[in-house]
Amino acid sequence: MSVNNVLLTSGNAEEFEPFVGDGIEINFTTLDAGGINKLVEGPIWAFLDWVMDDISGLEMCRRLRADPRTTNAHITMILETDDWCDRKRAISAGADDYIIGPISREAVLDRVLAISGDPLNRPPMNRFERGPLMLDVDGMQAYWNGKPIIIGTSGLRLLRLFAENANRVLSREELIEGLGKHVANIDRRTVDVWVGRLRRAIKAAGGGHPLRTARSIGYVLDLP
Repeated sequence: MSVNNVLLTSGNAEEFEPFVGDGIEINFTTLDAGGINKLVEGPIWAFLDWVMDDISGLEMCRRLRADPRTTNAHITMILETDDWCDRKRAISAGADDYIIGPISREAVLDRVLAISGDPLNRPPMNRFERGPLMLDVDGMQAYWNGKPIIIGTSGLRLLRLFAENANRVLSREELIEGLGKHVANIDRRTVDVWVGRLRRAIKAAGGGHPLRTARSIGYVLDLP
């Protein structure tokens, strides 16, 4: 089954029920100015409000295009009115198309399913490089300055989550949520154990101690 992710800046996105049918699963996630803070696997769609609380939809669009995880996402701008100048600015900022708001779950699904022959087949990001760290997502391998980081599947997923949110403190709760439904029976203690294993694996690969504890808050991966 093809799993697809719809990111919405509209506040009611979490109320939308997932769609499953015809070999396609579509999940909905709320997107704010902070960007994606969880692992997203599979093709991505983004529906951006023209006006957001913290930034404009145009700036959010530019940020998504600059993020390796969402460079290939299909971005739809939600306009308040059918204004030619607004449409032109949205496309210039990197949007693929536009829709007139307000939107509903049905309107989003209609748009996604109608164009499913293109964006649903766009490959997700399969390689992440930053500073000394390289992650081969498809090959499930990680390297520090070219030396393999020997860690299991769960550890690699945790490393990817840290890497995609480098230099940002993540609480244990955010890590649990970010790892998503692919990881069962994970709690705060499990997070601590996995972080310990990941630290040892990075050190063994010559990476030193880039994964540090933010006391009473969580953990952060320091990368240049």
